[in-house]
Amino acid sequence: MTGLVRLAFAAFFFFYFAYIGLMSPYSSLYFASRGFGAIEIAVLMSMFQITRIMGPFAWGWLADVRRDRLGIMRLTSLAACIIFAGIFFLEDYLALLIWMFLLNTVISSLMPLGEAATVHALHRENGFDQRYGRLRLWGSIGFITMVLGAGAWFEYFGIESFPWFGMAALIIMTLLTKALREPAIEVTEHAVVKFSHVLKNTHLQWFLSANFWMIFAHASFYVFYSLYLDQMGYSKGEIGLFWMLGVLAEVIFFYYQSHFFGRFSTKNILLAAYLIAILRFVLMAYWPNLIALIIAQLMHAATFGANHSASIKMLQTWFSGPLQARGQALHTTVSYGIGGTVGGLCAGWVWEHWAPEHVFGVAALSSLIGYLCMRQVKENK
Repeated sequence: MTGLVRLAFAAFFFFYFAYIGLMSPYSSLYFASRGFGAIEIAVLMSMFQITRIMGPFAWGWLADVRRDRLGIMRLTSLAACIIFAGIFFLEDYLALLIWMFLLNTVISSLMPLGEAATVHALHRENGFDQRYGRLRLWGSIGFITMVLGAGAWFEYFGIESFPWFGMAALIIMTLLTKALREPAIEVTEHAVVKFSHVLKNTHLQWFLSANFWMIFAHASFYVFYSLYLDQMGYSKGEIGLFWMLGVLAEVIFFYYQSHFFGRFSTKNILLAAYLIAILRFVLMAYWPNLIALIIAQLMHAATFGANHSASIKMLQTWFSGPLQARGQALHTTVSYGIGGTVGGLCAGWVWEHWAPEHVFGVAALSSLIGYLCMRQVKENK
């Protein structure tokens, strides 16, 4: 992977997560400004997770069959631009719901295929440990940049300009896909049969189960953390700083990840991430003083940063070459799609029927279940 190609991947991650940094915190505010109610907004926002259940695997299957991940990415990113432009014209709620479904279905292809292409290119030169984190951290930087920049703009000029930010991020990201490159995907005979065979592997099943429970836990954090802090009396500016602290922690891990992968096995990094997640959510739930909350946010370096990188690396135990995109997509579907959707729904029920702090208590419990599942996984050599 040449320096220019690495720059292209870094820029792709930056603008993809800049787009996510716009949609995740601000799309609900935009829909509210258009007069939709809480339930209507909740259904619109659910499209982010629902489309992750089937979308990534369908795109991954297509990319592996065609052996052209980057071609699929260029097609879907262009489709995303065209679909997103509909926001300037749509007024009816049902039309916007269909728009959200179609938009997020095509968007769901980009990260699994982008990750698969990155990992494939880096593994061909044995550069995953050294370079993956330093490419992926630009996604975190893009997220921070958009959250802070768009937030300041909306504060002064209003949320009405929301669509222009999304359109700009998608257009730039689409142009960047033209500069992405990866080595040719090796042709392996009976790849389809081998994929079905791999799915029967007990260690893979335990690994996917562990990831399901980890993202189940983090759904509570992503959905209710801001509201939790708001109820404790923190201002919106202070809440933003808490979020930024967590993202900066993951950036630092990504930058130095080679030091951890050089000293510890992938499985031990994952086990440590699950144990830290248990402690993090217990602190958030039952000792939510300022110092504990700051420490909990710093733990995001492990519970997201380390867990994400180590999971991507461990996936290579079972999926490589023409199976890689489907393996990456399967991971996204099980964890972020199903785990994120079910976790968010359960967190909402606990918040409503028990108490806010127990949302994070349940997250700690699910992290413990994930830890027990990960212990069953065969060591990644």
